[in-house]
Parts: sequence; C-alpha cells; structure tokens
Amino acid sequence: MAEASETTGFGVLASAPIAGGTFSAQLVPTVAALLEKSRLGIRDIDGFAAASGPGSFTGLRVGLSAIKGLAEVLHKPIATVSLLEAVAASSPQNGKIIAALDAGRSEVFYGLYQVENGKPTCLNEQLLSSTELIEYANKPDVVLTLTSDSLLKEKLSEAGVEVHLTERPDSSMIARIGARKLIAGQTISVEALDANYLRRSDAEIFFKGSR
Repeated sequence: MAEASETTGFGVLASAPIAGGTFSAQLVPTVAALLEKSRLGIRDIDGFAAASGPGSFTGLRVGLSAIKGLAEVLHKPIATVSLLEAVAASSPQNGKIIAALDAGRSEVFYGLYQVENGKPTCLNEQLLSSTELIEYANKPDVVLTLTSDSLLKEKLSEAGVEVHLTERPDSSMIARIGARKLIAGQTISVEALDANYLRRSDAEIFFKGSR
C-alpha cells in the first residue's frame, strides 16, 4: 500500500507477511485488512506493484492472478519488479552490478544491471550454474556482486568472488520500486502481465522430455 510523499509521490503505508502454504487463501483478505487499517477503500488504489519473479511457480501464479483481477476490475496500471532488480537496487555503488539468488539444484538466478544512484536498469537475466556465475562475477567490468542468500555468499566467497550480502527484498521494497515506475509511466497491461520464472517448471521439463 502507498501514500503520497514529497520525493516519489508514494510511500509505504503497511505490509504483512503471508505464509506460503496458505498464500492463495490469505492474499485478498490481507489486502482488505491493510486497506481498512490505513482507512482506505479499494477505489483509493491508484496502481499496483507486483514482484514478477523469479521464484516459486505457485506463489507467482497466485499473486499475479490476483493482481490481474484487481487491475482489470479497477482499471488501474501495473508495474512489475523483478526480485533481482530489487537486490540490485540495494547496491551502494554505481556501475555494472550482478544480483544473484539461490535457485536450488546447484543453479543461480542471475541478473546483470547497470545501477546509477540506486536505480537499476536490466541488461540481462538468466538461470546459471554456480560455475557460470563465478565466471561472470570475475569479469573486469563487474563492479559488485550482491546476494541476499547467505549460503550463496559463502559458496561464492570460497571460490574467491567478493560478494556483498544485502537484505532479502520484501513487499515494502517492491512497493517503493514499483511506485517509482508507476509515476514514470513504466507500466504494463493486464494482458501483458506474466511471471518471470527464468526456469521451466518440472511439468514442462517432463512433458518435453517425454516427447
């Protein structure tokens, strides 16, 4: 949720965590409770900021489906924010920044961003092996590698990569980045809203492998 402020036009009013196992059941009631707590109605919403991934297939589908429904009914714009983008936004330095998140299976969600004064511009996002990430992180034009996963930091540090550990992106960080995009008109339509998985689901891999 957001309210007007002098610098961005928006500021975070409140946020609430939702347990993964009951995400679909809690999402809409949680939004309603936050609006009530802030003494706002659903018509007071001017736009939506949504984390588009990478991450859990189920969590992303549920969250983005809810945003699609609300945005279509209310005719409000949507700004998407990659979790890798949010990690890169925490960079204390300007230049080419690598944002990395543990993807499991000895793989890493990788994002290369050009960061200027805390504002990241995406150059590339993809799924890499740990070995590939180490190779990318050691390129001379990379200023800094960031992650919010302590185990990934430990693994990269053991391989000689200097890594800065930052906080895991939360809803308030997504809201701040999304608000900036909404004000700048960097929005997408309901039809164009989709998850940024970076990795195919197990069902897709199994289906294609069985053909």
